[in-house]
Amino acid sequence: MKTAMPVSSNNPPTVGRFAPTPSGGMHLGNLFCAVMAWLAARKENGSFILRIEDLDASRCQQEFADQMEQDLLWLGLTWEEGGSKGGPNPPYYQSKCAPVYEQALNFLSEKGLTYPCFCSRGELHAASAPHRSDGAYLYSGKCRGLTSEQQQELAQKKSPAIRVRLPERHFDLYDLAQGPWSHQLTSGEDFLLRRSDGVFSYQLAVVVDDIRMGVNQIVRGQDLQICTPGQQWLWGQLGGTPARYGHIPMLTDRDGRRLSKRDRDMDLTALRQRFTAQELTGWIGFVAGFLDQPEPLSMAELVPLFRWEHLSKTEITMPESFQRRLEEGL
Repeated sequence: MKTAMPVSSNNPPTVGRFAPTPSGGMHLGNLFCAVMAWLAARKENGSFILRIEDLDASRCQQEFADQMEQDLLWLGLTWEEGGSKGGPNPPYYQSKCAPVYEQALNFLSEKGLTYPCFCSRGELHAASAPHRSDGAYLYSGKCRGLTSEQQQELAQKKSPAIRVRLPERHFDLYDLAQGPWSHQLTSGEDFLLRRSDGVFSYQLAVVVDDIRMGVNQIVRGQDLQICTPGQQWLWGQLGGTPARYGHIPMLTDRDGRRLSKRDRDMDLTALRQRFTAQELTGWIGFVAGFLDQPEPLSMAELVPLFRWEHLSKTEITMPESFQRRLEEGL
């Protein structure tokens, strides 16, 4: 497999980031992503940013953001800017960035790259709605061709969401973790930039923030890989140079279920009761394929072992021995 080239003196320094949503405690899946993103940046002697993606105030709480910072520091994961530390590119909490997102949205609208969408959630998720091969909903394009008169008439009855107008374009991409791949971008992927209730979308916020913070290496879950073509196009429209992306495998339990905040036995509260930081880091290095067997290691000791080519391209099932340790306790 083709591997990422080392950073040369002609390339800008690597800037990576981790951007969790504080809607609950951090779980092992979050932690795996944070560790891989941190190792990838440190392997290239890069810097690291902690950004808090708390766009939806109804789901996010400051206490969860504070706990996430404590958990990451406990593990040995540090950052140069972001979180409560602050830095030269504030705000680092997306809930405080509305003026920045509004400016970007207006810029795109002036270029004719947005349109209002009046579709209800029920219409978007109806059984007759088009789907991608992975089961995700595609947009039918119902509001894409509305005339200005039709838009004005509908706006009198309902506040619209705002969608981006994507081009029909083929993308040939290289992923740091998955290798070469391609995707045909279509109008069915016109994603929301702002919801009808005024909340800005992840798709807009993540690109705007990565551009303004100088992020040029993004490591995230494989479930987000399909978002990359549209986001890379948006980078260009907003005047940025797209970052390098690495989409890492998702972690699953013994039943093949992806780990999430619902898995209370896999959250950091439970993990910290049963593992030392070095033990947990060793397990993460083992499941990532950097170690032949789990052994206590610090984050710094894992850096020279990081290799993109050692990461699985498919989901990783947590070993039985790890899950027994959780169930049995110390």
